[in-house]
Amino acid sequence: MASTVTSRPGYGQLLRTRGAWTFLLPGFAARQPFAMLTISIVLLVQHTTGSYGAAGAAAAVTGVSMALFAPYSGRLADRHGQRAVLIPGVLVHTLSGLTFTALALAHAPLWALFAAAVPTGASVPQIGPMVRARWGVRLQDSPLMTTAAAFESVTDELTFVFGPLLATALCTTVNPAAGLVTEAGLTLVGGLLFAARKSTQPAVTTDRHARVEHVSALRVPGVRVLIVTFLGIGSVFGGMQVSLAAFTESIGEPGLNGVLYGTFAAGNMLSGVVCGAVAWKIAPQRRLLVSYAALALTASALWTAHSVLLLAGLGLLVGMCIAPALITGYTLVEGLVPAGARTEAFTWLTGAVALGQAAAVTVAGQLEDRLWGGAGFLVPMAGTVLALGTLIALRSRLATRPHHRTVARGVGHRVPVAVD
Repeated sequence: MASTVTSRPGYGQLLRTRGAWTFLLPGFAARQPFAMLTISIVLLVQHTTGSYGAAGAAAAVTGVSMALFAPYSGRLADRHGQRAVLIPGVLVHTLSGLTFTALALAHAPLWALFAAAVPTGASVPQIGPMVRARWGVRLQDSPLMTTAAAFESVTDELTFVFGPLLATALCTTVNPAAGLVTEAGLTLVGGLLFAARKSTQPAVTTDRHARVEHVSALRVPGVRVLIVTFLGIGSVFGGMQVSLAAFTESIGEPGLNGVLYGTFAAGNMLSGVVCGAVAWKIAPQRRLLVSYAALALTASALWTAHSVLLLAGLGLLVGMCIAPALITGYTLVEGLVPAGARTEAFTWLTGAVALGQAAAVTVAGQLEDRLWGGAGFLVPMAGTVLALGTLIALRSRLATRPHHRTVARGVGHRVPVAVD
């Protein structure tokens, strides 16, 4: 049943929603592996091969696999229920991750690592969308739904503060394989605990006669523009992960990698909190242009940083520019896409981030190997500048349909969308 709310719903009232903590706590634990996976693969493979190019390629295969298979996971959860999809997915992911770890430690050829990376990425549990779907069950048409969307954005960012910090600390102080082993363990325990909360998952529709009109989201021009902009955002995530690891190793302080990436993610999280709390009066199309221009400007300065403090400051600014662009992009979908195709649209945008990240990890790794230290930071600059040019040239296609309402708040990045 939807919760009764006051005229000014907030985060505190949201968290008092009946039954919310029963899926939020295990859901948060099960989300951590998503933020740990890429950096754990990069650090492990770089340690065993000595090549950032090989490490980036292995991480890229995982990211592409996840982006391609995530939409199918969401559709299966819609059709058969979250528990039916999550339990086998968690088991496959745990086994695949441990297999990848064993192969890397055994110095297996790169093709073997690629083969293990495919099921590892394809089976990443889609916890974020499942949590959002459960909020929908608890709140239904409550005014707290927009607050829940903002809260989920902040939660996503929080995982990307703690996840890389934890993975880096484990890989650099315990064992290079400790990050992936912990990721597999958290996936197994958190995923199974989350799946056990059957009472809060959305009910499965059994009416075979129900027919829903479906129009492909890719047929909407504005969605295609947003896909390009989200590819640019993914290039920032991927380029930062590889380049920060290479930079901290070059100065003999690999443990600072998690701190620097955590600073970047903290900026993202803080700006996400603000964006979710503000009742915007500026049109979302204009907000996207302004926030993306700021992102391209700050990302273009990363390659000039030659000190830890300067890089931390720039990383914080880049992170603060990402959340507004992501949240506004997701917000635009409501006015651009018919209701029957919005889940698909969100999936494409989330997949675009993952694909952009995968490509950036690969290219940045090659640049770090072949050029100077810090050359990988050119990838976020190139990705965001090219995407900004596309956004400016095709901004008219982001005009929302007048009969749709546009909300002021959106959802966060890197987590696939709700399957409600």
